[in-house]
Amino acid sequence: MTTTHQAPTVATLIDFAAAHPGPFNGTVDEAIRTELGITPARYFQLLSRAIKTTAALEHDPQTTYRLRRQAEQQARTRAARLGHS
Repeated sequence: MTTTHQAPTVATLIDFAAAHPGPFNGTVDEAIRTELGITPARYFQLLSRAIKTTAALEHDPQTTYRLRRQAEQQARTRAARLGHS
C-alpha cells in the first residue's frame, strides 16, 4: 500500500520559506521531508510556481517579493554563466 501526500498549499509553501530563510542544508532538507511530506526538489518546483501567484502575494507579500527577487537573481546568474545576456 502506498501513501500519497497531498501537495502543500501556496500558503504552506510560503510559510515554510519564511520560517527557513537562510541557506538550505541537510537540516532544512529533512524538515521539508517531514513537515511537507515531499522531496526538496519537489518543494523548490512547487515554490517556484507558488511565488508567481496572487495567492502568495496576498498571503505574505514580504516573503513572496523576497523569493521573487532571489529567483530573478538566480536566473540572471544562470544566464550569465551560460553566456546569455
